[in-house]
Amino acid sequence: MSEPRLSRRGLLAGGAATAVGALAACAPAGSPTTPSSRSSASAPAAPDVTASPAAFSAGKAVEPFHGKHQSGIETMPQAYAAFLGLDLRAGVDKEAIGRLMRLLTDDARRLTQGRPALADVEPELAVDPARLTVTFGFGPGLFKAAGVEHLKPKTVAPLPAFSIDRLEKRWNDGDLLVQICADDGVTLSHALRMIVKDARAFAKVRWTQRGFRRSPQVQAPGTTQRNLMGQLDGTVNPAPGTADFDRAVWISDGPEWLHGGTTLVLRRIHMDLETWDAADRVAREFSVGRRLDNGAPLTGSAEHDEPDFARLGPAGFPIISEYAHIRRARVQDPGMRIYRRPYNYDEAATSDGKSASGLLFASYQADIARQFVPIQQMLDEADLLNAWTVPIGSAVFAIPPGCAPNGWVGDGLLA
Repeated sequence: MSEPRLSRRGLLAGGAATAVGALAACAPAGSPTTPSSRSSASAPAAPDVTASPAAFSAGKAVEPFHGKHQSGIETMPQAYAAFLGLDLRAGVDKEAIGRLMRLLTDDARRLTQGRPALADVEPELAVDPARLTVTFGFGPGLFKAAGVEHLKPKTVAPLPAFSIDRLEKRWNDGDLLVQICADDGVTLSHALRMIVKDARAFAKVRWTQRGFRRSPQVQAPGTTQRNLMGQLDGTVNPAPGTADFDRAVWISDGPEWLHGGTTLVLRRIHMDLETWDAADRVAREFSVGRRLDNGAPLTGSAEHDEPDFARLGPAGFPIISEYAHIRRARVQDPGMRIYRRPYNYDEAATSDGKSASGLLFASYQADIARQFVPIQQMLDEADLLNAWTVPIGSAVFAIPPGCAPNGWVGDGLLA
């Protein structure tokens, strides 16, 4: 019997399910699938690590792809991220979006496990997954194009206008989000290119936003990250794997297709590092309400000490100002907090040497209106950090639940 073949053209034509099943049946358990006839190259053999087994452990690390939730949310954050915003082309309808998601899911399923995508002409770049995750999100325009607006969560819509916003059109909105994270920049770039290549018959790139943070190889996993202003960012965050995290992040009501999913608000926040550099340490810590060296509240000595907002200083004023960032962003109920998974960005400096840096503020929550918006309104009203930070981009997405090994992301909505 001749070996069954699966071409990308066949997948685009909608014949993926039968062909993938046949291909999987003929492949030895645990072995990479052979690339299609468009590439005669095969993935290289794994390097010999007998002399130093730990040397390659980070590159070979794999995150699961299938499950109740998509990976890349509760996953321990990786060192690098790329957020890709796509706009569907005219005439792309529900059936075509379904084909697109089958194709992209197949790419993600393979790449995250260290296997080349179909017709991958650089299969050597896929063999070190480095904890790669690929996470998909649906923007308001996708629901309209698919004719399923009645199944869109009400809060998956442009955010209310905030006075501090200086939004630039080039960083806003998007019909489809692809969030790609990995501990290796080469792995991430390869996955991003494969996704863009496979999506371009269906969608145009609206924006690409790249970010970074310290990797698990640099500091202990679970350590609170620092942003480019030097602050510890994300001290008060729901802890993954806890009941508070589940209540804050995962959706369990509303449209059934979204149960086990979440929502994402992606805000691009420019930091004026030149004026921040000019502020003295006292002014910086007063604005945040925390010490810069260890992240402790001004009323405590360690990062996770509970702030004492009632304590007064010698002059009779609160030690933590009523306008300090940590007071304005405070949410008492842990289950109503947002889950922050931020990344720094640092673009080319201007011709006069000024920084073009900031934060890709990725916020996951079960309900944007009940969780994200009230916090942002408090910050918009009076947050001392507003003197140095300006939101210049904003996009909102519904993040579908994960998929089964024989399914694809979004099949509950688009199948």
